[in-house]
Amino acid sequence: MGMYRALRTTFFVLAHLCLFLWVGAASALEVVTIPEKVGAVDLTEAVELREGQEGRVQLSTAPDVNGIIRRIEVQATDTSTNPNWALIAIHNPLDVQVERLLVAPFFQMPGSGVFRTDLGGKRINVITASQGFRPTRVADQEADVFSITVDPGATVTYVVELEGENLPELVLWEPSSYRDYINAFTLFRGTVLGVSGLLAVFLSIMFVVKGRGVFPAAAALAWAVMFYLLVDFGILAKLINIQPTQLQTYRAAAEAALATTLFGFLFIYLNLHRWHIRFIHLALALMLVMLALIILAFFQPVLAVGTARAVLALLGIFGIVVVGFLAVRSYDRAVLIVPTWIIFVAWLVFAYMVVSGDITNDIAQSAVAGGLVLIVMLLGFTAIQHAFTEGQVSIGALSEVERRALALTGSGDFVFDWNIERDRVVVSDGLAARLGEDISALRGDIKLWLERLHPEDRDRFRTALDTLVELRRGKVSADFRIISHDGSYRNFRLRVKPVLGGGDEVSRCVGTLQDVTDERVARDRLLHDAVHDSLTGLPNIELYLDRLERALTRSREKRATKPAVFLIDLDGFMNLDERIGHVAADSVLLAISRRLSRLMRPLDTLARINGDQFAVILVSEESAASIAGFAEQLRKAIKEPIKFGDNELSISASMGITIYDNKPTTPQQVLRNAELAMLHAKRDGGDRIEAYRTTTTDAGVLRNPLDVDLKSAIDNRELQILFQPIFDLTNGRLAGAEALMRWHHPQRGAISPSEFIPLAERTGLIEKLGRVVIEQTSAQLKNWLSSGEMARDFFLSINMSAQQLSSDTMLNDMRALVSTNPEIAKRFLLEVTESQVMTSPEQSAFILDSLKSLGFRLALDDFGVGHSSLSYLHRFPFDFIKIPSTFVQLGERHGIAQTQMPIMKAVMSLAHDLDLQVIAEGAESDDEVARIQSLGCRYAQGFAFSKAVSGAEFIQLLTKDAKNRKQAARDAEMQARKLEKEQQAKKMAELRAQEAEKRAAEKRANAEKAAQEAKAAQAKQAASAKSDAKKPAKPESKN
Repeated sequence: MGMYRALRTTFFVLAHLCLFLWVGAASALEVVTIPEKVGAVDLTEAVELREGQEGRVQLSTAPDVNGIIRRIEVQATDTSTNPNWALIAIHNPLDVQVERLLVAPFFQMPGSGVFRTDLGGKRINVITASQGFRPTRVADQEADVFSITVDPGATVTYVVELEGENLPELVLWEPSSYRDYINAFTLFRGTVLGVSGLLAVFLSIMFVVKGRGVFPAAAALAWAVMFYLLVDFGILAKLINIQPTQLQTYRAAAEAALATTLFGFLFIYLNLHRWHIRFIHLALALMLVMLALIILAFFQPVLAVGTARAVLALLGIFGIVVVGFLAVRSYDRAVLIVPTWIIFVAWLVFAYMVVSGDITNDIAQSAVAGGLVLIVMLLGFTAIQHAFTEGQVSIGALSEVERRALALTGSGDFVFDWNIERDRVVVSDGLAARLGEDISALRGDIKLWLERLHPEDRDRFRTALDTLVELRRGKVSADFRIISHDGSYRNFRLRVKPVLGGGDEVSRCVGTLQDVTDERVARDRLLHDAVHDSLTGLPNIELYLDRLERALTRSREKRATKPAVFLIDLDGFMNLDERIGHVAADSVLLAISRRLSRLMRPLDTLARINGDQFAVILVSEESAASIAGFAEQLRKAIKEPIKFGDNELSISASMGITIYDNKPTTPQQVLRNAELAMLHAKRDGGDRIEAYRTTTTDAGVLRNPLDVDLKSAIDNRELQILFQPIFDLTNGRLAGAEALMRWHHPQRGAISPSEFIPLAERTGLIEKLGRVVIEQTSAQLKNWLSSGEMARDFFLSINMSAQQLSSDTMLNDMRALVSTNPEIAKRFLLEVTESQVMTSPEQSAFILDSLKSLGFRLALDDFGVGHSSLSYLHRFPFDFIKIPSTFVQLGERHGIAQTQMPIMKAVMSLAHDLDLQVIAEGAESDDEVARIQSLGCRYAQGFAFSKAVSGAEFIQLLTKDAKNRKQAARDAEMQARKLEKEQQAKKMAELRAQEAEKRAAEKRANAEKAAQEAKAAQAKQAASAKSDAKKPAKPESKN
């Protein structure tokens, strides 16, 4: 029995001991005492975190003032969830009721982590108090804020239902202190955000003003920083009204944008794309990855932020390496950015210490934001400094030697220095870059240079330098070919002079090397274009006639082969051109030329002498049968179907053949005989081969005597020139005229220029015809000028043919005109078409530039028809463009009314931007004139104004226009005089008013002066009377 009581007593003591220990452990909650005069208390370390149990938590409260511990249970707001809980006990030692704020920030950068980043969000769902007043939520955009009230001497345990897994920070604030804290940071944030916004706008404007590529990169970085600040300061949430949890994606996107734009700025600023093409590919790939990172931020924000922060760190390291490497090599851009990049690296270190939790003070997050803005400002100022100082040199501070060095640098030439005594050649580093070689491969003895020269140029190079050394004077200027790294040769012009040393011996040869490869290629192309067809590459009529003349000369020798001349004309090609279009027709011509070229042998010649005509010089066959067989091969090659899309085109040709028999003396006559035979074949239906016979001449003359008649008409001045007026739409006055050539044949009637101009080109009459046009128009201009009726800015446009444009004869004629009649020459406006320019672009550019330098104005005729390349407008020095009638005339389905209207607007806008005048051709109605005038077209011609008239009739238009101009001048003069009189009258009235005012002022001044004088006199008189009254009476004298 005693044993039982002892066991029961022991069990009872142990049970009470366990209960006491359990209660002690449960009530080990740290109690935070509210200080009396402290604005904020950090409760983070005093918070106890607990995991939920089936959506609730059980706990023992902190002991109250009486030491009583209560056991309570708190249920989650949503019973279907199992949140985590935070416990905090607060004691009020004061004898008054205390009100405080519990603040848990949504996002806290200190300690947020680098990779597993805490991007913030809602921290607290609800707070439950163990006793006293119930905590109430206070609205706030940046933190969970709850207002609590603690009774005097009470100890209250607060149970916090968490939204996430933990509670990074919890601060107990005095309400007024919290408001002051928020207001203080509001001022800072406003200042930083304003500076960032102004910087972004300023850099964007600088791109528009300066146009440098670094400015949009700097502006993009500044805008990314501003976006980051909007997110970090919580302003974006207010602007677009989003929840704190949604702000995580924007924060991640902002940091990813920072990394992306910083990389882009560094790449563009350092011009890394110029170092190697692979850098561009690598940069584009990285930019795509970073852009994908921004998109990833909206799906996996934590991963995106961690990656972005790692990229920023790598950028810091990469920048140190690249900027340091380039700065050591004196690359000016890298030198300028060194201080800023050092500050950026320091900022990265500081930001890492903040996010890793090493720095956790209140201003750490704001310091990161402020430092970021400072870095962007420095980067922006660095870009501006470089953009405005790049390429500037203070010429005034340079010596003569330095000026020469700058001049050499500006010329783009390379230094060549051969030290004869040391036998060492030194050249500029730029030459090595141009040849793709290492500089050491170009510096050495003179034999090294001989090996780099083209084998055909080595003897000339050696001879030139030896001559300089031997004569000890003079200079060398010659072109040589130097091999480059890829095995190709580049052309250089060497200019060197000897330098004498001691004993009047040559010590070195110094000069320059100029890369003339492009010039040489252009010259070769110019020579090629002058004698070859631009479409097919075949010889043109000039080269063909030259080769034919040589063949005729050789055939006059004994036992020499007699050449056979073929003229091939494609049947119905003009209709085919209209049906399938110019581009497809050119493809057909190209295909036919290739077929015929395959049949030629080395000594034979195939040429394209006209639009649809080919000519052959056959010297590889002698017998008539072989020549006939060759002709049949040509005919079959042409007739073979050509695939065009889903269809096949079958083309036939009429062919004339003549075999030289020593009778015609010129190649033109031989070609003329072949042409007569061809016309005979075409007269019989085409697709035939005809040989020239003496009877063919009569048939040919009956069929086509046009060339003979044209020569006669030119010699006898039977061609008539008419003038179509060109009017200025801004004032309705006569601005100029276009010279149009007309030929009225006695038998055939009126013959179109489109028919006799090509004939003149084929027969070699075009130069004589062009000279006649210049002579007649010059004489007419001289007549108009002597009449005194022509306006000062009057111009006369004349058309140039393609053959004229490729001939130096026309240029010489124009030089002669300028030298004899400079006043008349400057009135001419020379017109060329797009197709003429394309015939020989290099030669055309040379001719047009020469004409421009002589003072002639140039116009591009039929703009928008044919090749329609905009390159003409900047490659050639045109002053006018002429829009053809197809764009001007109105119609139901074509013209300006529908589809042509946008084209006309675009042409007008382009012409105005390029400072080109526009002439509209073919205006036939008032509606068309009104429409082109509304589009800003200044000049127009057509039947709406006048038809083409003779010179005598045109002078009547000049007289009428002169009267209108004089009347307008008189009206303007009268208006000016009237205005002048009104101004004089107004001025006189003002002068009279001023004079009257002046007199009135003088009168007032005199009156005031008189009044003052009268007043002064009265005062003086009164004073005198008063003085007399005070004097004693004088005694009477006694006699």
